[in-house]
Amino acid sequence: MIKTLEWTEAGVRFIDQTKLPTEEVYVTCKDYKEVANAIRTMIVRGAPAIGVAAAMGVAIGAQRSKATTATELERQLDVVCNAIAETRPTAVNLFWAIRRMREKFDELRSLPVERIKTELVAEAQRMHVEDIAANEAMGRHGAVLLPNSGGILTHCNAGALATAGYGTALGVIRAAVESGKKLHVFADETRPFLQGSRLTAWELMKDGIPTTVIADNMAGAMMRQGKIDAVVVGADRIAANGDVANKIGTYTVAVLAKEHGIPFYVAAPTSTVDLNTPDGSKIPIEQRASTEVTHLAGKQIAPDAVRVENPAFDVTPSKYVAAIITERGVARAPYEESLAGVVTGKVAM
Repeated sequence: MIKTLEWTEAGVRFIDQTKLPTEEVYVTCKDYKEVANAIRTMIVRGAPAIGVAAAMGVAIGAQRSKATTATELERQLDVVCNAIAETRPTAVNLFWAIRRMREKFDELRSLPVERIKTELVAEAQRMHVEDIAANEAMGRHGAVLLPNSGGILTHCNAGALATAGYGTALGVIRAAVESGKKLHVFADETRPFLQGSRLTAWELMKDGIPTTVIADNMAGAMMRQGKIDAVVVGADRIAANGDVANKIGTYTVAVLAKEHGIPFYVAAPTSTVDLNTPDGSKIPIEQRASTEVTHLAGKQIAPDAVRVENPAFDVTPSKYVAAIITERGVARAPYEESLAGVVTGKVAM
């Protein structure tokens, strides 16, 4: 399994996703500022991976702290958590992880400081293990939704590289292939950061899963030609009503899928579901640097000083979503009820 990130004695170790697929380079972050930078610059990306990275960033901030009392450590953790929270606004897993680490600190604050630090590191490592288990469960739930054979379209990268391991959308595809289904994946290149052509194709080829990269504007033509039987994507935040924020271009794919009668599935852990956000209009959308659009591999491809829009995500209304696959089961419309059920654990799916 690809090791997207891991806790080591030297620091938090990431595979540098900005260098893939031509170079497999690893980066070790020795303090929380370096972890925050790795998240901001997309050395690590993908909502679940960002969540685990955030937890490890808080843990290393605590571990390297010189605080001798719980009060001093709490003040320093405020600085650490704020720095990490400012990295990327859309992926709710980031804030979920920070909140979980703060809640863990609150549980531990009566213990000796060194014990608190040790337990915070253990909590981050626990979240790493839990994420892989959640992805594997998601895969089992989602695999049954895919056809026994045919073409599956995915957008961006929601694989092992976007998680602690195995993947969300690609985890569903992996599980389906492991069960004996004969699938061929069409990976949108996913402009402007090319997560599909750089990362998804790299992952699937390592697994020996048949893969074809297509330009983003080819998806509709592939559907019309009957080459796509289902769409599976990940998510960075899912609102309470089932609206889904995912990589820019996902909305276009969802509309095309609806037009062609193709099921559009979203795979994401319950930590990506934000019941405090009523609908997609309330999801903050990250705006990224214009150079991601105007340059390709360091070479300028657009005129000087041209105006650029570069939202990292868009929102797909729930009416286009056939089902949301989580580690606790498959949620379907009405999503206000089914998502609340899977998140709280009160409804067995």
